[in-house]
Amino acid sequence: MYDRKIDKHYCCGLEITMEIIGGKWKPTLINLINQGIMRPSDLQRAMPDASRRALNTQLNELQEHGIVEKTIYAVLPPHVEYRLSEFGTSLLPLTLAMETWGNNHRARFSDMLRIKKETVQA
Repeated sequence: MYDRKIDKHYCCGLEITMEIIGGKWKPTLINLINQGIMRPSDLQRAMPDASRRALNTQLNELQEHGIVEKTIYAVLPPHVEYRLSEFGTSLLPLTLAMETWGNNHRARFSDMLRIKKETVQA
């Protein structure tokens, strides 16, 4: 995780929440791991737009915050699996609510993107 030169002070719960799940792929990673997709290669296949480096970085941050637990099996080739910790499971209502909200407003968002694209092309 990035070491800050100046310590960050968390004044409200929203700042703490965003520190933990604020990342392009973190809420999706939490939901996928909850669904049973635990191996890095499976996560990569489920999220093809995310680079392997970005996924590894965000998985490491989730691990440092205690949201996911990483198990490394001593076999050749090495086998790694992630699972949600008990603490990580407490985030599920939040990430599932985010997913539900996004699905409910998908059409409106798609329309806004289409209009924006048409305006730029005109």
